Amino acid sequence: MSIGEFNRRKFIGSSVGLIQLPFLQSFMAGPASAQAVAPARAKKLVFLGMGFGVTRSSWFPDINDTGKGYKLPKGLSPLARHQGAFSVIQNLTHEYSRNGHAGSTFWLTGANQNAVPGKSFHNTISVDQVAAHQLGLQTRFSSMTISGSKTQTPASGHGPGLSLSWDDGGKPVAGLMNPLEMYHRLFSNPTTSIQEQKAMIADKRSVLDAVFSDVKSIHRKINHEDRQKLEEYVQSLRDIEIRLAKDEKWIGVPKKQPALKVSEPQSTLEGKKEIEMIYDLMVAAMQVDASRVFSYRLPADTFLQSIGGSVTAHNMSHYSERGGAPKETSERRDKAHAELLAGFFDKLFSSKTSNGQTLFHDSTVVFGSNISSLHNLDNCPTLVAGGGAGFTQGRHIVAKEEQTPLCNLWLSLLKGSGVKADSFGDSTGVLEELRG
Repeated sequence: MSIGEFNRRKFIGSSVGLIQLPFLQSFMAGPASAQAVAPARAKKLVFLGMGFGVTRSSWFPDINDTGKGYKLPKGLSPLARHQGAFSVIQNLTHEYSRNGHAGSTFWLTGANQNAVPGKSFHNTISVDQVAAHQLGLQTRFSSMTISGSKTQTPASGHGPGLSLSWDDGGKPVAGLMNPLEMYHRLFSNPTTSIQEQKAMIADKRSVLDAVFSDVKSIHRKINHEDRQKLEEYVQSLRDIEIRLAKDEKWIGVPKKQPALKVSEPQSTLEGKKEIEMIYDLMVAAMQVDASRVFSYRLPADTFLQSIGGSVTAHNMSHYSERGGAPKETSERRDKAHAELLAGFFDKLFSSKTSNGQTLFHDSTVVFGSNISSLHNLDNCPTLVAGGGAGFTQGRHIVAKEEQTPLCNLWLSLLKGSGVKADSFGDSTGVLEELRG
């Protein structure tokens, strides 16, 4: 390490607070460990957020029909062949989510938007990023965040570019916008030489050095409020620095290709075809251990268009139980998602890992939303599948308390997947019901 590099690290640690230990470890994680055989059970986590809720009368099982052998509702009927491999959980909610137009903003965080006095918006780290800090240390990509189609409805909080993931500072993690971008990130090797790649990283680091120097010079000259803003800015610089360090470790290491090669997707895929391809790419990424944490903000309007829906996603969410186009579209959307999930599970079951298990056995997949239906934020629709977290599957679970924190599920997922965590969000403990 050069004197300049040491000084920069020293500055980061002394003037704006220490980088957390898992981040420091990530500087060391790299191709040497990745080229070895993956751990016997490399746990994977997949979060699939649908945003606009479900059709209440046909997606949720009868609340009095619990345990194994429950009658699968019409909205989940395409998943019948996998009924023993997933569970539906009711009575989960986010205490602080009270904005029906916030889309998926708080689904993976459970944050209180108004927690900071004087601020109209506040968020915290999402559960997938907590997992990524530990599960992603030895993979090329700590996590894969996908944002869905570009033509979603901004007015309802589902605008283009929004992701489910939020970093340590409560800032959105930029998501991949389409299957083509995800494909190239996973499987396309650089066309530039190793020397050119190192030079590009060095250039970016020199820019960071200059910015850090400017930050240091003004840090003591500003008031408390501005200092808080500066701290948030510095956190974003740290994140960039961490990514650069990890990119540098992987320079010259060819990207692994899956046993069954995935063809380069078309750039125009949207809606149903987009989701199918993203699911295929997730499976391929798991096969080569490129990443173990995935979050996908499922497309809304483009998905409805692709399955013949006649209304927008926002109008669909205001359906009436009396019927009509919005409800018909909502029911069609539920079944189409269930069909796609069933296909995703098929592929996870058919993919073997180095320990002789299947990817499904080593993964936990969560499909859900922080909105139940309309703008109702209670009883978040939640489907959990897979064996990665050690849950007893095949059941309809109704949490004992009517407003059990959804963050109890997130904490259970973290602990069950081997991620060290004592709490998450407003959790009050783990969901003991998941152990059966």
